[in-house]
Amino acid sequence: MQHAMNRRMEKKEKPTAVWLKFTTLGIQMGLTIYLGSLLGQFLDNKFPSEAISYYKLITLLAVFGATVSIIRQVIQLSKDEESAKKN
Repeated sequence: MQHAMNRRMEKKEKPTAVWLKFTTLGIQMGLTIYLGSLLGQFLDNKFPSEAISYYKLITLLAVFGATVSIIRQVIQLSKDEESAKKN
């Protein structure tokens, strides 16, 4: 009986854990965009071109990729939370 109680307590997440997950999502998004912009700057300096700005292109792709990643992770967190409530 005690073992079953311990499992139930382990399944419940503390509010701090949820808050921490969302904080790390923001940090992840910011770092992805920042590193993408650094890569774009590097490519612009290494391969100068008047036709294309690698900085703009890579930064835009990083923003898009980070946004898609955040949306997927939030959906997964929501599904996990719903399944935890059912149990």
